[in-house]
Amino acid sequence: MRIRVVSSKEEINSLGKGEKIIHLAFRPSNKDIFTLVRTCPGVKAIHIPSSYMRTVSNSTKMFLNMQGVELLEGDVWGHRKDINEYSEIKPEVFDRIQELKAESLSESDLLNRLGRETQLSKDLIKFLLKEKVK
Repeated sequence: MRIRVVSSKEEINSLGKGEKIIHLAFRPSNKDIFTLVRTCPGVKAIHIPSSYMRTVSNSTKMFLNMQGVELLEGDVWGHRKDINEYSEIKPEVFDRIQELKAESLSESDLLNRLGRETQLSKDLIKFLLKEKVK
């Protein structure tokens, strides 16, 4: 699975319509998020760093909810935008999710273990769990 990393508001208009998960590596304004959803009508999740999450307005959160777009908190660790505009979630992560599910772990134990092992945010892991069920 690929996460498109966007490091400036100028990049939003260059995104493809097929993007599903987008990580915003800058502090987005309400207008930036509205533009993003309009530019990428198929987007399922917007992933932003924790420090920026507090600046997202309630009206924007409500808009995203109405559009069926999840707002996920977290960071993309170890990614170099100058090398690749996408951050990859390796298939091994999904294999590990299936292994841990087979152990009948509680959701919180599953999130904690996967968070430690993969360095992915809990919000992103929850999203991946939900999306793989569909």
